[in-house]
Amino acid sequence: MKRPAVAASTALLLTSLPACGGSAGAGDGSTVTVTVGYQSKTVNTVTAGTLLRTLGSFEKQLNALGDGVTYKVDWQDYATGAPITAQMTAGKIDIGSMGDFPLLINAARGQQLNRPTRLVSVTGYNLRGGLNTIVTAPDSELTSLKDLKGKKVSTSIGSAADGTLIRALQRAGLDPGKDVEKLNQQPAVGASALAAGSADALSQFVAWPGLLAHQGKAKALYDGAQLNLPTFHGVTAREDFAKQRPAVLEAFLKAQAEATEYLDDHPVAAAEKVAKATGLPAEVVYLYNGAHGIATFDPAVKPRLVSALKQDVSLLKTAKLTGDVDVDAFVDDRYVKRALGASYAERLTATPPPAAGEVWTKGAEETSTFTSPTALLRYVSRHGDGVRAAYVPDATTGTLWFADKAVWVADGGKLLPFVAPETARAYVAGHGGARVITYADALERAS
Repeated sequence: MKRPAVAASTALLLTSLPACGGSAGAGDGSTVTVTVGYQSKTVNTVTAGTLLRTLGSFEKQLNALGDGVTYKVDWQDYATGAPITAQMTAGKIDIGSMGDFPLLINAARGQQLNRPTRLVSVTGYNLRGGLNTIVTAPDSELTSLKDLKGKKVSTSIGSAADGTLIRALQRAGLDPGKDVEKLNQQPAVGASALAAGSADALSQFVAWPGLLAHQGKAKALYDGAQLNLPTFHGVTAREDFAKQRPAVLEAFLKAQAEATEYLDDHPVAAAEKVAKATGLPAEVVYLYNGAHGIATFDPAVKPRLVSALKQDVSLLKTAKLTGDVDVDAFVDDRYVKRALGASYAERLTATPPPAAGEVWTKGAEETSTFTSPTALLRYVSRHGDGVRAAYVPDATTGTLWFADKAVWVADGGKLLPFVAPETARAYVAGHGGARVITYADALERAS
């Protein structure tokens, strides 16, 4: 096992989408269609979406049921969790994957419309919150969250990234509803707004911050892991579907476990597969899903993640995106328990190993791991154009970031990377003699 929107507009989105696809309740008596909603570019859901689909694991598990039924899987790709919820509550999607805030909205809408849903497993998670990042334009003069006062910030309201933005602004002493102008936009629209200058910052979930940084179109302003609150994505299923076809749901969760094992055992190959299927650069996929990536994958519904979900309810209520949500009633891990068998209890307490830097050299099927940033930089300086990507964990939060996009600090003989300038400055302020240096300077010092 690997280490270890405005309320009215959200409601409109959730109720106005047209029906599409079939459901597992449909069929001609011998053929059943199972409809799965996923987010191909939200790469920490790949074990329940893109990678799972590419490997064909779900179809294989369904064929192995031997119940005389012919199963078809209808894979439906969306940019965010809101339309998946809309289709689920309309009875058009059976299984979906989305982030923690959308999961709560999924639960609330299901209950409200008498179409209850259940959280049945987890995909990717980060115990500190590193799956969400706030970025600015490369030439922006903004260097801290306080600088966002009076500025326009693009996010997808009701998403996990919106939750990070709200909490981060509150901790910085800003009122998210008054001190910034939030633009409710899909991730791709927000990225375009940032590039055009109509948004001063962008708060988004994976893989958008890493993608924009990799492309040189953004730089990190705030690392979500500074909140030190777990963020995760999970799998939700309609309750009526789960009761009607429990064997099908268990087959999905067994397939998810297979995809998770493949990702853990073959992280580079998995990144390449996801990149080919989504059009995302493999280097960006690996940043999140690699051997020491920002996301840890495990289907088990850990108590710490459930606890974090409960903390999210009050924030969503304050934003008038949901009312009360009974999280304990929403969580139903009995299907994944059966799918994972004896390993489930151990998985509940498993934790990720220490963060480490990695270098992916061109043509290599594996990465090289480094426990010291200096050693990694020395390797990069010696291999030059042969390096495909280099990743370093933030010295404070452990969040992995591209080495050439990190903020570097020299502290005596130590070279330390940080995702965001504010955390780098905080370190310098607490360590006499330490100072921020350029990446080029860090490479020269290391070599």
